Amino acid sequence: MKEHAFKPEREPLGERSGKRIYIIDVTNRDGVQTSRLGLAKLQKTIINLLLDEMGIWQSEFGFPTTRHETNYLQANLELAELGVIHHTRLSGWVRAITGDVELARELVPKLRHINISISISDQMIRGKWNDRYGFKDVLRMMREALDRARELGFVSIGVNAEDSSRASDERLVEFTKVAKEHGAARLRYCDTLGYNDPFTIYERINMLARETGMDIELHCHNDLGMAVACSVAGARGALDGGVNAYINTTINGMGERAGNTDLVSTILAIKKSSLFDGEDILDDSINLMAAWKTAKYASYAFGVPIPVNQPGVGENAFAHESGIHADGALKSRRNYELYDYEELGRGEPEVIETGRNITLGEYSGIKGFRNVYEKLEVEFQSEEEARDILELVRYANVTTQKPLVEDELLFIARYPELARKILTLDLSHIKIKGSV
Repeated sequence: MKEHAFKPEREPLGERSGKRIYIIDVTNRDGVQTSRLGLAKLQKTIINLLLDEMGIWQSEFGFPTTRHETNYLQANLELAELGVIHHTRLSGWVRAITGDVELARELVPKLRHINISISISDQMIRGKWNDRYGFKDVLRMMREALDRARELGFVSIGVNAEDSSRASDERLVEFTKVAKEHGAARLRYCDTLGYNDPFTIYERINMLARETGMDIELHCHNDLGMAVACSVAGARGALDGGVNAYINTTINGMGERAGNTDLVSTILAIKKSSLFDGEDILDDSINLMAAWKTAKYASYAFGVPIPVNQPGVGENAFAHESGIHADGALKSRRNYELYDYEELGRGEPEVIETGRNITLGEYSGIKGFRNVYEKLEVEFQSEEEARDILELVRYANVTTQKPLVEDELLFIARYPELARKILTLDLSHIKIKGSV
């Protein structure tokens, strides 16, 4: 049997080398690709604001070549300019095609950060392109797109190797070295089908780090239920190999098929598991206190309940019923709780309205509107202003198709011009020549 390099007794290098783990959340890019689900542009904006409150290093906030995203992307970059989004960097995703890079710059001129993506495994090269391209073509396209992105002034450019886990070590190293030589900031190792296990991904990332000296992103899917385990094991491999690690996450693990690496579970695994044994290697800006409200909002926005047994934020994450467990938890919470619910922003009582409840939607009137905003302690300067905000709230409800929650209502009242931009879709580029 092969002896794996991933061992509990390994010498930890991450803390000693000064290398760290950063979180890049991809809810607004990969999470929204969940089949049958999605988010309105206002909801994606609130997600970015919540990620900023959580101190997440970067949000991959959308597709800059997709025209229905343009106003949303531009408005969120304006929020960053205003300092409303003040910590989280906003990055876009494009294919490793020079035309995509150029279109991204044209449609979203203020975008500073971008990831370019291309497949590198034999399976995908043959399965997608039917032998029209080979690996040398992949290298060329990646290189050309990367060079063009630098020419167009993107500040940081990550390179994604789709289906990394099913590509050979030699191909992965060559791809990474070419990306590094042409100015890429990071290599995104994509376990696109959730194929890797924690042992294998540790070895591969450790090897890749040592061979290339390139910072590495871990992008893992959950098809086999190991996305979080593979992500943190891969990050351990990167740190032990002497480079920084970046973990891609989504809120509540949303994503294609069985989903992606869950944001809160990943942070808990880094902070609380024996894998890192108390090492101070997680980005200091992380604010776990905002985890509970972030997970709840994403659940509401996607319309997907948080699993009762979800780590940290599930209804039963701190519930005890059996005699031995309840007795032990009451005597000392550390008997059956690895971390405190207060650390995630839980514990405060939640008020549930059981009587009259006025909500706002696409057919709301001014009196109900004023009642709701009075409860939020929002005052309007004039009747005209109130009616303008009401109209924006109506349009917002058309896009979300559910009652707007407090964060959404407050955002519209505070930033009405940006809210209007986010809610506006420009269809002028669609040329309809005639009816069918």
